[in-house]
Amino acid sequence: MKITRKDFLRLSGLSLLALAGGKAVRAVTDLAGASATAVAGSAKTVRWGMVIDLGKWRGQGTDKCIKACDAAHNIPQIPDPAREVKWIWEQPFETVFPSEQTDYTRQTYAGRPIPVMCNHCANPACVRVCPTGATWKREDGIVMMDWHRCIGCKYCVVACPYGARSFNFSNPVAYIPQVNPEFPTRSKGVVEKCNFCAERLAQGKQPVCVEACPDKSMIFGNLADPNSEIRQVLGSRFSIRRKPELGTQPNVFYIV
Repeated sequence: MKITRKDFLRLSGLSLLALAGGKAVRAVTDLAGASATAVAGSAKTVRWGMVIDLGKWRGQGTDKCIKACDAAHNIPQIPDPAREVKWIWEQPFETVFPSEQTDYTRQTYAGRPIPVMCNHCANPACVRVCPTGATWKREDGIVMMDWHRCIGCKYCVVACPYGARSFNFSNPVAYIPQVNPEFPTRSKGVVEKCNFCAERLAQGKQPVCVEACPDKSMIFGNLADPNSEIRQVLGSRFSIRRKPELGTQPNVFYIV
């Protein structure tokens, strides 16, 4: 069949449109990464990280961090512990740091609730095992999720040594007390986790948990900037990370 020049241009346009559509979801999240880098300064390298001060994470008010995250990201409140979805939550010190060798540190924090989340590792095991590219690491260090590409295989859930990923066994929308229209809801059969509030970073804001926490028990910033607050804190205080022996190099630090 003979194709005219007009038909050729029309078909080429449709092909390009289809290709662009296939990349649309990734483009949205990558735009957030580009915006976050621009906020920090286009000439600077950006590597986001978080510090949690365990000495301040106590008493009333710390639950505001968790509740603020839940509300902002439409996290379902599922009563069944075997099926609950969590972005930031608490676990006993002994569970969070099973290999901590300093007896005095263990004695000080024995039984204390410790906040945990996705560690946004420099060497994330979850990214390596994902067969569809639904989870990937951005240039600024944030490990992201593309829920449209997730096929629910749960390889990443098994690979994560920190238990930081949740699987939606049922429709999560039914368990959201009040839907935040500014953040997408998820669907049954996909994995989700903390995203370091990438959508807020793109607007030059801090993660919602950091803003909500009292007494600056959480500090967020650019680990690649030696003059940033987070680097100043890490340079002057002793910090630990979860399961350092695994070589994942978490970008969430705990000062004790």
